[in-house]
Amino acid sequence: MTPDPRDSVPPGRPADERTEPETDDTSPAPAAGKRRRSLRLTLPGCWGALLLAALSFTPSLLPRGGVLQGLVCGIGAAIGYGLGVTAAYVWRAFADRKARTPSTRSWQLFGLSAVVLLGLAFGWGQYWQHEIRGLMGVTDYNVLTTLACPFVAAAVFLLLLAAGRGLRRLYRWVAALLRRWIGPRAARVVGWLVVAGLAWSLVSGVLLSGFVGAANEAFSLRDTETPEGVRQPVSALRSGGPGSLVPWDTLGRQGRVFTGSGPTAQEITAFTHRPASEPVRAYAGLATSDDAETRAERAVADLQRAGGFARANLLVMTTTGSGWVNAAAVDSFEYLGGGDAATVAMQYSYLPSWLSYLVDQSKAREAGRELFDAVYDVWSKLPRDERPRLFVAGESLGSFGGETAFSGEYDLRNRTAGAVFAGPPNFNTLFREFSDHREPGSPEIEPVYKDGRTVRFTDDPVAGIGPADRPWDGTRVLYLVHPSDPIVWWSPRLALSEPDWIGQAPGGDVLEEMVWIPFVTFWQVTADLPFSTGVPDGHGHSYKAAYVDAWNAVMRPADVTSQDLERLREIIRSPDR
Repeated sequence: MTPDPRDSVPPGRPADERTEPETDDTSPAPAAGKRRRSLRLTLPGCWGALLLAALSFTPSLLPRGGVLQGLVCGIGAAIGYGLGVTAAYVWRAFADRKARTPSTRSWQLFGLSAVVLLGLAFGWGQYWQHEIRGLMGVTDYNVLTTLACPFVAAAVFLLLLAAGRGLRRLYRWVAALLRRWIGPRAARVVGWLVVAGLAWSLVSGVLLSGFVGAANEAFSLRDTETPEGVRQPVSALRSGGPGSLVPWDTLGRQGRVFTGSGPTAQEITAFTHRPASEPVRAYAGLATSDDAETRAERAVADLQRAGGFARANLLVMTTTGSGWVNAAAVDSFEYLGGGDAATVAMQYSYLPSWLSYLVDQSKAREAGRELFDAVYDVWSKLPRDERPRLFVAGESLGSFGGETAFSGEYDLRNRTAGAVFAGPPNFNTLFREFSDHREPGSPEIEPVYKDGRTVRFTDDPVAGIGPADRPWDGTRVLYLVHPSDPIVWWSPRLALSEPDWIGQAPGGDVLEEMVWIPFVTFWQVTADLPFSTGVPDGHGHSYKAAYVDAWNAVMRPADVTSQDLERLREIIRSPDR
């Protein structure tokens, strides 16, 4: 690529003289020349692109395949190019001079530097990815996608560059139009504001709304399906079963999975070696009612009909997105409760978790509050000696919804017997409050809040839940947080400010070589989000066997040995679940 001579002035020419490309009788046709000019790159922009493209190979939280690495590299290069062009423009403004045409030697030096730097970055990147896969026990490696990395990066870079230049042309057209009525400086400022506002409205309004609408339609059709192997309950203790107030066909796909599965009384008896009851499971799907409050009331009414308030342990479970409930969370609760347990949940969206994470936060907040309040209204009116122990749980966006029913630590302590929140998103109100106000010296990946008297954090409850030397009486609230979980650590602030968790000692499954780099780290962690559950249990956003020891710590069941917990972990890890 060669620089654009229209924006440069060679040394020795007057400062106000514009450099024009030389032409002769063999000059290309105007259209061809316009296409070539549109592909020209500036040297400062190329240096910025090279720097951020090389830095994009540094490690983040999860292993990255070649295609994903190419995507991150291309985005980084495009951002770097823009920063380089902007820096050069600002420098010229302070130096009060026009752009200069780089020499051939300058381009040769850049080309040599690009080959060396990108080669080293690619090699180190492969080494770091190998190390991350080793930490997590990931064995998958695809050579072909690795070789595709530079091609994907180039395509993404050129696509973003073309989009940026398209916006620049639009700005110039708007500014030229405005100069008919206002001064040139005002026209430039207003032109940028108009184009920026138009681009934002297009992305956040038309495109996003259209995408969400199309996705909602597609997933609403899928919600009518019943997964293979799931059968309508024959027990009156389940929503959708005999006598249920919530019809089977209104539960939605995930609701049918929830009520049509789970451990039986015989399976729980085989684990505890004592007679066990069949657990109660109540659920309401989106088709049950259009209104969240009414839907919650229907779920609680069915819970009451099935005798859920007569059980020893009652769990309010806030779902994620499409109504999904992590079977490991509820199964562990029911096994450790000896079957004398009831769980209630409800659906609030058709969208999958990752999309609900972006657009359905308000629905999750409403669902979590309405469901708990409906349960608490019935529970609080029972005689004190007849009330079940009331627990709360949620994973990912479900933890966000579960938190919203409470104002803080005291509210959790006063209105529940305990809670387990797994993989909380970084925007969770209470999670941020407990983490931001942690004791000095405690790390962000495992903070200590108010001596751990109520709320505690762990990435591995088997290894212990700190602080071990301080009492944990009464209500126990436990957060399961993996150091490598991008759902927990992703935030827009990553683009411009370094979080504590990167500057502090990393967790056991995060490389020490991970450092914060402006813009780059944000896109790396963003790219980790869609693949956060595609890693082995105990890493990323994959929470499964940890629920066994988490519920054991929160529920404190009697006569459960370490051997029992190991057996239960094997049951929960079973691929059939």
